[in-house]
Amino acid sequence: MTDLAGFWRHTPRLTLLAMAVLLIAGGLMAVASETAYREEKVGDVEVQTRILATTTTAALSFNDRPTAGEYLTALSASPEFEAAGVYDAGGTLFAAYTAPGMTPVPAMAEPPGHHFDDDTLTVSVPVMQDGHRIGSVSLRTELEPFARRAERYVGMALLLAMTLLIVLVLGAAQAALARANHDLAERARDLSAANRALNAEIAEREKVEAALRQSQKMEAMGQLTGGIAHDFNNLLQALAGCLQLVGRRAKEPSIQPLLETGQQAIDRGAKLVQQLMAFARRQTLRPEPMDVRDRLLGMADLLTRAIRADITLETQVEPGLWAVEVDPTQFELAILNLAVNARDAMPDGGRLRVTARNRPADGANGDLVQVTVSDTGTGMEAEVKARVFEPFFTTKEVGKGSGLGLAQVYGFTRQSSGRVEIDSAPGQGTAVSLFLPRTVKTVAAHAKERSLDTARGAGRRLLLVEDDPIVGSMVAAALDEMGYAVLRAGNAEEALGLLNDRALRIDILFSDVVMPGAMNGIDLAHTARRLRPGLPVVLTTGYSEDIARIDGVRVLPKPYRVGELAELLEAALTADGAGIKVR
Repeated sequence: MTDLAGFWRHTPRLTLLAMAVLLIAGGLMAVASETAYREEKVGDVEVQTRILATTTTAALSFNDRPTAGEYLTALSASPEFEAAGVYDAGGTLFAAYTAPGMTPVPAMAEPPGHHFDDDTLTVSVPVMQDGHRIGSVSLRTELEPFARRAERYVGMALLLAMTLLIVLVLGAAQAALARANHDLAERARDLSAANRALNAEIAEREKVEAALRQSQKMEAMGQLTGGIAHDFNNLLQALAGCLQLVGRRAKEPSIQPLLETGQQAIDRGAKLVQQLMAFARRQTLRPEPMDVRDRLLGMADLLTRAIRADITLETQVEPGLWAVEVDPTQFELAILNLAVNARDAMPDGGRLRVTARNRPADGANGDLVQVTVSDTGTGMEAEVKARVFEPFFTTKEVGKGSGLGLAQVYGFTRQSSGRVEIDSAPGQGTAVSLFLPRTVKTVAAHAKERSLDTARGAGRRLLLVEDDPIVGSMVAAALDEMGYAVLRAGNAEEALGLLNDRALRIDILFSDVVMPGAMNGIDLAHTARRLRPGLPVVLTTGYSEDIARIDGVRVLPKPYRVGELAELLEAALTADGAGIKVR
């Protein structure tokens, strides 16, 4: 009994000793936990950064800053990302994203690796293509505040301390036991709250990963679609040129209707390619300030003809509607595509409504104009609604739809810096809304189109660079009829050999943009103008004209007509160097 009394007499000292041991053990545990947390965070952020680097490879290759910016803007779905940047091969900032109130990424690329700065982590990885470094990606994320992490570490240490204290003072007093139980309950609540926060973070991360996978899927489909459209453009170009040359040489009147029918088929094919390019966001848009009210009211007759007599058309436009800056032709095509889809969804008739209203800035978005096309049709199941913007996806019978109408709407709106939302349910109809940014530019009056006059190149020597032999032969024949002396090259390297020959007179360069080899048409244009200052250059491409924008260089989209080529060559030859207007 005396020994037991002596033991309890030493309880304060034993308690202090136990607490000292636990503090040391807790400190070591906190250091280990902090190290593990940082290593895990570095691994997670590095995976996200490498995914982002893979996604932006195509944008860096084609110098497509808007698309790279869209990939970075997708990071706004996750609040943990503060800022991100894409840098070109020279280390210059190519595209960036910064969360509200956060510090932007630096203008120059940081070396590959990671570093911590207070409660932030920055990871930088190179962007590789075919074994070559074409740029880099930097991603900065917010760490959980150290104070919160320290609170968890202290909580675990205190939990162990309280457990030991309960054993040491079990016989000392019932009050001490009650206090220990109370503290233990508080720590349990803290752990429960931390567990709920962790579960919420996991759910948010899964949501971001799902959005990223969907973005990568749509990007892959866009790359495939754009490649198919480019090759199809070359085929259409060869056919169109051949038909026009045959038409100019044929004297038999009975041949003309056949040629016109062939040209109509080519025009339909060109429209199909335009829809493919719209989804791939590689079509050429010619945006201009546009009065949405006038455009929608002017489309009333067109929409009436597109729907059936058993469908009522209603157009409602809010007074004082803001202007937007978009391609008017593509805007009308998008509205027409939505109207046709709505018509097909109402086999027994119904109501088609086209509404437009202003959407003032709400913090996350600037001022927008919302244009909605809604119907009272059959509506869509959830699995159909999730896929309606995919190219070639359609629920219509074979031969009654290409599945490209809504893909064009999606591509046009995204390329116009807007977004699309769809609301539909079985039996409840469908409403598709386009959200387009407001513009403060003045809406200009429509100018009359000028007729094209076929130019003649008599006495001019033209260097034609085209890797497709069929297209090259057709274009060379057309140029020959215009009077040009044509020099042909199958790629940029072969063309450079001719440009370097100072004894060889060359009056103008006409080149395709996409060609095999290390040098494309854009690189060739830069080099040609350096070798021969003042040399007129015209480029042609089946992709978006935007990828070939060079000051003083004109761009002709495929497929084109011989008259359009003649006009553009004549304009490039006659324009003075300072007054060239880039199309």
